[in-house]
Amino acid sequence: MTRFSRRSILLLLPAACAALVLSASASAGPDGTSSSTGVTSPALLALIPSNDLFSTMDLSTVLNPTGATPTRHYGPYASASPDSGTCGNDWANDTFNRDFTVRSEGNGTFTVVEQFKQGSFETTAGPSPAACDPTYTNHGTTVRAGVTGSMHGYFIVSDVGFPTNNSPYCDADNSTNADCTTATFINTHFAPCYPVTCTVTTFFDHYAAGDQGLIYHDWKNASDDRGGNSGDIANG
Repeated sequence: MTRFSRRSILLLLPAACAALVLSASASAGPDGTSSSTGVTSPALLALIPSNDLFSTMDLSTVLNPTGATPTRHYGPYASASPDSGTCGNDWANDTFNRDFTVRSEGNGTFTVVEQFKQGSFETTAGPSPAACDPTYTNHGTTVRAGVTGSMHGYFIVSDVGFPTNNSPYCDADNSTNADCTTATFINTHFAPCYPVTCTVTTFFDHYAAGDQGLIYHDWKNASDDRGGNSGDIANG
């Protein structure tokens, strides 16, 4: 990994089923901590008008501009998740809606774009989200409890296997939207990734807190192909 703050989602292949596992390293964002691996198709990246807009817009047409790459939408699914920072601590709790857009690549694999929409966060006291990122110095060190703000973002998960269930529920196996996670959606809707794993190859999350007496109030946690990390949410 070339930057300190990363996330990856690996779809592993134990005996009879696929299991989506979030690997633990320092990062910030919904669904835990991890690192991005693999490469998102440059053709797909070229369809992103801007990171913030891509996080919240309807992707059905954006991901299928010529009509040759069909898409299917799932959600929104109301969700909540602790948010881990670059020091490994949970610096905030997030609440948001998950939307999944599935795009056929025409070669037997699929791309899943997960959007985090209408999100908000509330901080817990401790190291700020960017405090332990050594790749840049324009960030703080601590954040107090009770800072609130808005958030949105997206994951791009590449090389996903073919759909095995078209259930509208996040958890297709149990027909429920309770406790919806990235892992639950992918593991219950798709065959194992090809050839062995599928990963989050691109990610972007944007947090904005306004003033609230902060010295840093805007934090972007992103993979290298989306500009990398910048800013912070910090009062010290």
